[in-house]
Amino acid sequence: MQHHPARLIAKKRDGGALSPDEVKDLVSGVVDGSLGDAQLGAFLMAVCCNGMTPEETAGLTLAMRDSGRVLNHDHVKKKKVDKHSTGGVGDKVSLLLAPLVAAAGVAVPMVSGRGLGHTGGTIDKLAALPGYRTDLSLDRFGEVLGACGYAMLSPSSDIAPADARMYATRDISGTVESIPLITSSILSKKLAEGIDGLVMDVKFGRASFMREERDATALMEGLVATGRAAGIEMSALLTDMDHPLGLAIGNSLEVLEVLQALEGDCPRDLREVTMALAVEMLLLAGVAADADAAEATLSRLWRDGSVRQAFRDNLELQGGDVRVMDDHSMLGRAAHVVPVEALRSGFVVDVDPLALGHCVVDLGGGRRQPTDKIDPVVGIVLRHTLGDKVRVGDVLAFVHASSDQAAGEAVQAVLDAIAIGDERVKRRPLVKQRLA
Repeated sequence: MQHHPARLIAKKRDGGALSPDEVKDLVSGVVDGSLGDAQLGAFLMAVCCNGMTPEETAGLTLAMRDSGRVLNHDHVKKKKVDKHSTGGVGDKVSLLLAPLVAAAGVAVPMVSGRGLGHTGGTIDKLAALPGYRTDLSLDRFGEVLGACGYAMLSPSSDIAPADARMYATRDISGTVESIPLITSSILSKKLAEGIDGLVMDVKFGRASFMREERDATALMEGLVATGRAAGIEMSALLTDMDHPLGLAIGNSLEVLEVLQALEGDCPRDLREVTMALAVEMLLLAGVAADADAAEATLSRLWRDGSVRQAFRDNLELQGGDVRVMDDHSMLGRAAHVVPVEALRSGFVVDVDPLALGHCVVDLGGGRRQPTDKIDPVVGIVLRHTLGDKVRVGDVLAFVHASSDQAAGEAVQAVLDAIAIGDERVKRRPLVKQRLA
């Protein structure tokens, strides 16, 4: 590093704005290791506490992008559009969205992440598919994209390498919620993918990184502004994460839900969010005249099996065992599957996604440390959701656990997370705002 790292950290700690040269220097230190672990943690905390100016955030994003290889998919003549979610409990949208949009004629090069905190990661879910590989070479990534319309890649050491170390440190240093850090982390990887456009799914609610709507709105606006400044088309949806998305929480269980959704059995909320994001992607790509036309095309493709075929094609190209499409037992099953029964009659008035997310982590389905191994088959499958009428003894959910003790502890946690009252309540709208 050209600058003394402690001086740059102190400058940020004291509320100063770093110059583009200083930001680049810090990012170079992240990559080559000259910025130590303690120094990186201190820098991230200083940013989390004091924020960054728009210019600093843009500079950090571009420096992180340029810390590695920036892809170019000139061999793919279709418009290339990706989507990114800020994360949520039960959010398996990417696994449905990519084949849906690819079937509609838009190329989707998707670099995704692993789990962060209580939120499951797309790469962890894909790892539950037998044989499926996301550790592709960048050349193979491009080949798969050209062959089937979408490709899924885990964070590569060649793509925004600065982010890999910063992402892992954020997860264990209490700095996950910082808007500049979220923005630079997301966009540095996305801008390196070789895309023409990006649709953001920004979550708000108890299980999101931005619990308050105003904070999520600020993040959404910052992401769109930064992306546009970098030269790509952007749009964003602000969506609800005050309840789980879909019914399954846990990697193999969520993959099973996706396979069933491809066959037409999809939870209403999961379908609604997936379709809303797919419509935005088709509009950005210019392959649909308006939202109604986009939705009609997408609905037809889902209904006639084209989306399932696109998923199968990608599964085969990325090394997965296509037999899992018809034999779901290949996903495995937890040793202990235990029902959670209602203790009183009434209506489900709350399903706390944060509590359920933490419960799945406790079961072994998520990470507390970056090096933790995930048990893909554990988790929770809901049988009743907000507004449902239940009676004493009705099954509210099933816990999938590796031991009797873990199952018993999880049953109590699920009971605590699902409140039953006397009056029916409705879920608030899933899509709260649109920015395009």
